[in-house]
Amino acid sequence: MPSSTSLSKSTSLSRAVAAAGLSLAVLGLGTAVPAAAASAPVPAPAPAPYAGYTGSAAEAKADQAFFQAVLKSVAEKRAARPSSAAAVTVVYDASRAPTFSAQIARSAQIWNSAVSNVKLQSGSNADFSYREGNDSRGSYASTDGHGSGYVFLDYAQNQQYDSTRVTAHETGHVLGLPDHYSGPCSELMSGGGPGPSCTNSQPDANERARVDQLWAGGFQAALDKALSDKALSDKSLHKSAR
Repeated sequence: MPSSTSLSKSTSLSRAVAAAGLSLAVLGLGTAVPAAAASAPVPAPAPAPYAGYTGSAAEAKADQAFFQAVLKSVAEKRAARPSSAAAVTVVYDASRAPTFSAQIARSAQIWNSAVSNVKLQSGSNADFSYREGNDSRGSYASTDGHGSGYVFLDYAQNQQYDSTRVTAHETGHVLGLPDHYSGPCSELMSGGGPGPSCTNSQPDANERARVDQLWAGGFQAALDKALSDKALSDKSLHKSAR
C-alpha cells in the first residue's frame, strides 16, 4: 500500500472537535441547545480554537520517498535524452483530476514563477499525476517508491480550505519540501496548521530557496547515478550482442 502524507487529517480534526462538544459541520458555531432549555436564551459560546495537525515521522518519510521517486524519474529521462536546458522539467498528468484543473494549472504557474532550477509542465510520459475523490485522510502526496507517484485532492477538504493553497502545498511535496504545520500562514508548507482562514498559496523565500537547492545539487547526483546506470546497461547489451 502506498505511504502518504496529508495536508490536514480529517480524523484528527474530528477528535479535537468532538472533545469540544462540536461536530465538524458546526465548528465555531456553537453547541446544540438541550430540549429542556430550548426556551431559555443561551449566550453564544466563543468559537472553538482550531486544532492544527502536527504530522508524523512516517509522513515525513513518505514526503521524502515521493520526492526521490520523482527525482529518479526525471533523471532517468534526462539521461536517456540529454538536454542543454538549464532548468529541469517535471511532467505531470492532471487528466484524473478534472475538477481541479484550474487549481493545478495555477499551482504549476505559482511554482514556475517562484523557482529557477525546476519547472512543472503538463504532458504525457508524466513523472507524477493528480487524482481526485473522497478520502477521510484529506489531500496527500503518495508514492510506491518506484516512480509511481500521485497527488490526491480530496473534495471535502478543498471546500473547507483554499483549494489553490491545498494544491500548491501538495505539489511542494513533489518538489521536495516537507510539512511544517507549526509555521505561519506565510509558509505554504504550514498547510492546515494556521487553519481554514489561511488562503496564502505562495511559497515564502526560504521554501523557494530550498526547492532551487534540491533541484540543483540533488538532481545532479540523481542524474549522475542515472547516467552511470545507463552506461552499465549499454555495456551489458553490447557484450550480449557479440
